Amino acid sequence: MNAEISVVVPVFNEQESIAALHSELVEVLAAIGEQYEIIYVNDASTDSTLHIIRTLSGATVIDLARRYGQATALDAGFKLAAGEIIISLDGDGQNDPHDIPKLLKELNAKEFDVVAGWRVHRSDTRGIKIITRAARFLRKLFIDDEIHDSGCTLRVYRRAAIESLDLQGEMHRYILALLRWKGFRIGELAVNDRPRTGGTSKYGYGKALRGFIDLIYIWFFYKFSQRPLHLFGYLGLTSFALAFVSLCFTLHDKLALHLHVNRDSWFFLTFFFLLMAIMLFSFGIVIDLLIRNYYNGSSYEKRYYVREVRRNEAV
Repeated sequence: MNAEISVVVPVFNEQESIAALHSELVEVLAAIGEQYEIIYVNDASTDSTLHIIRTLSGATVIDLARRYGQATALDAGFKLAAGEIIISLDGDGQNDPHDIPKLLKELNAKEFDVVAGWRVHRSDTRGIKIITRAARFLRKLFIDDEIHDSGCTLRVYRRAAIESLDLQGEMHRYILALLRWKGFRIGELAVNDRPRTGGTSKYGYGKALRGFIDLIYIWFFYKFSQRPLHLFGYLGLTSFALAFVSLCFTLHDKLALHLHVNRDSWFFLTFFFLLMAIMLFSFGIVIDLLIRNYYNGSSYEKRYYVREVRRNEAV
């Protein structure tokens, strides 16, 4: 499809809001005056969401084979998108489509590669706000992405930025950090955050924990993806130094106290730290080889499967 703008909307159990959101999107995009497409990615909804988006005029529907999560749903939509500008937003109606024109204006006026929405006044519950503040602190500590709201899905991207991404897990929350590390220019603009009118929030403590695990992964990948042996080398040298200190105590106990080696705890600590040093160096070498193999384009099993891609007729 020839489109200048592609809108990608991941959906899971949003039957109450998706039809109204589609009407708003069509109204806003028509007013912009560019050719556009709207792509809905159904992440294995168990309500009537799939049936509804199959009836939406002019929409493209990607139906994933099972539930993979928002990051994978976004990835599937991004890979199908044909536009030079790609817009993402949630399917629950809390992101306001009427903010899209000002995000596009900011993108073009300041020549950004991405402009992200910033929900200054959030409509979330107190518990979600607490989790969000904790996540912001951890992001500042580990990756310092300089973004106020990494959880806002409403964003506009240039195609080059999207093509550099390969998302999975909870990594949609770290898209901006990944793009900044790749050298893309990131902007941020305050947007409206509307209260949910139907359905239930999909964000909870389990997602927060998985997001923290992905944060550690991204930190490691950014800091040491080129030479992971550096990280494991530092740890290996530290373990080797501890083994040397422990060996000195072992020799002291043997020579000064005439203690048998097999009765000396320092000897076992020496053996433990020496073994750890060898293992850490070995891990570094193996991971270095695996990453080189990855960058050389080795084939691997697909991370997700699409059951159907359907393009609805425009009414």
